[in-house]
Amino acid sequence: MFRIGFGIDFHQLVEGRQLWIGGVNIPHHKGALGHSDADVLLHAICDALLGALALGDIGIHFPNTDLAYKDIDSKILLQHTYTLIKAKNYKVVNVDSSICLEAPKIKKYSGEMRKVIAAILEITEEDVSVKATTTEQMGFVGREEGLVAYANVLLQKS
Repeated sequence: MFRIGFGIDFHQLVEGRQLWIGGVNIPHHKGALGHSDADVLLHAICDALLGALALGDIGIHFPNTDLAYKDIDSKILLQHTYTLIKAKNYKVVNVDSSICLEAPKIKKYSGEMRKVIAAILEITEEDVSVKATTTEQMGFVGREEGLVAYANVLLQKS
């Protein structure tokens, strides 16, 4: 049996925060604002995994009102989410994701993102797609006020 999940996440970009995307710290003058490290890509993947098995969303499992998750590394959130997936006897077949931001360009970091995500989800880097695009300077992403990530996952019953 196969299950498909879709996830999406948004974060504001602000001065004075680190920019974490896909488990990789990217040098930039702005970072994502959030209760955790605000890794928009890992959050979208968490939501896709949870959604595939109708387990709710990231806010249910890791509420931004819980101090236990304050500034937490989102790789830990993804690992915990994957534990829930394995407990239901599913494994990840592949991940397809897109990040939408105007700057910085992340192409040179996408390989490391794929490596981080694959290691956590116990799949190969070839099973993880990380793409990026801009909004051609339109909207809040185009004005560099925020960023968005989308993720699709395919799960298979073990």
